[in-house]
Amino acid sequence: MTITSPQQTTTKPNGHQPTGNGNPSGRLRRRPLMVLVSVGLVLVGAVLGVGVWMLSSSSVEVVAARSAIERGTVITAEDLVVTRVTVEETVPVVRADQLAGLVGQRAASDISAGTLLSPAEVTDVLPPGTGDSVVGVALVTGQLPAEALRAGDRVRLVQTPAAQGEVPATQVTIDAVVQSVTAAADGQTTVVDLLVPSSRAAEVAARAATGEVALVLDSRER
Repeated sequence: MTITSPQQTTTKPNGHQPTGNGNPSGRLRRRPLMVLVSVGLVLVGAVLGVGVWMLSSSSVEVVAARSAIERGTVITAEDLVVTRVTVEETVPVVRADQLAGLVGQRAASDISAGTLLSPAEVTDVLPPGTGDSVVGVALVTGQLPAEALRAGDRVRLVQTPAAQGEVPATQVTIDAVVQSVTAAADGQTTVVDLLVPSSRAAEVAARAATGEVALVLDSRER
């Protein structure tokens, strides 16, 4: 005969039996993982903080173009903006404290909006220089390209035949650089200021006065 002893049940003073499965080992195993995760997050935050500090301490305020500036245009304060960037010492830039010195100078090349200005992109030399002259040529549709001309474009002034005339056997062409383009008050004529060698300025003016000339756009390389 087998005698089975009744199970002993411990009753709390409040009359409730304790809930089973009070194994603390699971909680102990989870705690080291949480500690490691917390330490990792602290380290990541520290690294990011150091990185932000290094960037802020090595960045400088420089001058950039607020809007596009065409070659030859006089630079105004509204064309410029100060921005903080991180650049290597070998990169030529214009410091923010030099901004006032840029106002009134001319763009030596086309400058796109957002471009960091370099000293080489501005000039205080007013054209024409020695050996060059500026000649204004009034042209109408058919005498210049449909593509709008811009300062710095390299063009050729070509002699055209008179109405009902024959094309001459020998073409007369004169190389020039566009200095500026202005629409005349009549809305039909465009006046193009051309930078030409002084030795040919009189010839360009005389041929332009006949109205029998045209401009050919050759290059936009700056």
